[in-house]
Amino acid sequence: MPNEPGPLEPEPHYPTARTVADVERNLAAVRDRIDGAARRVDRDPDEVRLLPVSKTVPEDRIRLAVAAGATLLGENKVQEALRKHRALANLPVAWSVIGHLQTNKAKDVASFAAEFQALDRLRVAEALDRRLQAAGRRLDVHVQVNTSAEDSKFGLPPEELPAFLAALSHYSALRVRGLMTLALLTPDTDRIRACFRLLRTLRDRARESDPDLIGPGELSMGMSGDYEIAVEEGATCVRVGQAIFGARATPSQYYWPEQTDRPTA
Repeated sequence: MPNEPGPLEPEPHYPTARTVADVERNLAAVRDRIDGAARRVDRDPDEVRLLPVSKTVPEDRIRLAVAAGATLLGENKVQEALRKHRALANLPVAWSVIGHLQTNKAKDVASFAAEFQALDRLRVAEALDRRLQAAGRRLDVHVQVNTSAEDSKFGLPPEELPAFLAALSHYSALRVRGLMTLALLTPDTDRIRACFRLLRTLRDRARESDPDLIGPGELSMGMSGDYEIAVEEGATCVRVGQAIFGARATPSQYYWPEQTDRPTA
C-alpha cells in the first residue's frame, strides 16, 4: 500500500533569485520536494515534470534560469510571453502558455508557443487550429477543467469534458496531452486534494471511454503553494514560479483573474 500523503507545510518565504547559483539551488530544492512527494505515495519521481513559471520575471533573470538548465518556461499572458520569446530568441528556451487565451491572441500563440495548457473553449481551439494549419505547425495542448466549481474560475465544468474532448479530435493541429486545473484557494488541504483527485478521476474516465482523445493523459496541477499535494494526487506536471524565481511584486490576480492574492505558480 502507498504511504500516507504528508501534510501541507507552512508556506515559505520566497527570496529573489539573483544569480545562476540561486536558480540552480531553488530548482534543486523544488525538485527534491517533488521527488519526496512522489516517493511518499510510491510514485516514480521521473513521472513528474517541473515547469518553471517566469511570469513577471525580467529578461535578465530569465537568462539566469536558462543558464541553470531551464529549457521550457511557463507564461500566463500571451503579450508577455511573445515579448520574451522575441527578446530571448538567441537562447535555447521554449515557451508554455498557461493562462486564459482570447481568440484574438490565437495567432500569437500559434506562431511561437511549444504548448498551451489552458484550452477550455472550442472557439479558441478552432482559431488555434486554423492559425497552426496556416503555419504548418502542431501544438501540444492541455484542457483546463474547473475542478473547484467556482464561478470566477476559467475552465470547463467537469460534466462538459467528454463532449469537449470528442470535439477536439476534429482539430488535427492540436495534440491533446491531458488536463490542467487550479485548486481551491484555501488552507484546507482536504479541499485542495479534492480538486486534484477530481482531475485525476476525469482523466481516468476519459482513458476508459476513449483513450485516443486524452493522449498520454498528463495532469498539469499544482503550483508553488500546493505542488507537493498535487504530486501526491497524481500530477505529471507542476507549474512553479515563486519558489524558483522569488516572490512577485505584481498581485497574483493580474495573472490569474480568478484568484486572490495567495501565491500561486
